[in-house]
Amino acid sequence: MAKIDPSSQIVVLTGAGISKESGLDTFRDKDGIWSRVRIEDVATPEAFARDPVRVHEFYNARRQGLLNANVQPNPAHAALVRLERDWPGGVLIVTQNIDDLHERAGSVNVIHMHGELLKSRCAGCGHIDDCRHDLSVEFECAACGQAGGLRPHVVWFGEMPLLMDEIEQVLAQAGLFLSIGTSGNVYPAAGFVEVVRHYGRGHSVELNLEPSVGATSFAETRYGPAGELVPRYVEELLRAV
Repeated sequence: MAKIDPSSQIVVLTGAGISKESGLDTFRDKDGIWSRVRIEDVATPEAFARDPVRVHEFYNARRQGLLNANVQPNPAHAALVRLERDWPGGVLIVTQNIDDLHERAGSVNVIHMHGELLKSRCAGCGHIDDCRHDLSVEFECAACGQAGGLRPHVVWFGEMPLLMDEIEQVLAQAGLFLSIGTSGNVYPAAGFVEVVRHYGRGHSVELNLEPSVGATSFAETRYGPAGELVPRYVEELLRAV
């Protein structure tokens, strides 16, 4: 393990691999969500304009699955809570996941770059609200009163991920970049390691079940289940402080 300055900030990128061990489906595995449903039918602005009922049905089912009592944070989520609590320089979690497992585990400093399933957004006025129930075209926005415009607060294909300027600023200053459970297929997240390399300040580590598409860009790689790798790596980091 490389020596990391305890006063430097850590940026952690998490993907579907960390949530899979909590019982949630991934997207890009051979048996993942996109092997069963066409992206063009449920995850684009055009799909919502064409058939909002179908899009709502898809996300309502995913929301119900997330709220299933059997879906709970796993040891990898818990380890990141410990890291955030005990690392002197601070920790930012940037997640591609739209679930709330990081927050349920106790993480506080979290950016959901692809949005949040348990929130709705009005396509008319942009108002964002908590949402733990099914959505439909009949619902009215609590802020503007418009009906039919409420959508899941998630970033669809063709839309810009959230808070990208803030994320890049933190990556430029990071002393350590950890990528956990990501495929390396989806940009801009797949390019974060190159941002870190460009600025030359941070050590980069991939913790994944298997090598991602961009594995060779990382200074260090470790492979295995997130629930085993992440607690072990966090323990090593904190022991060296």
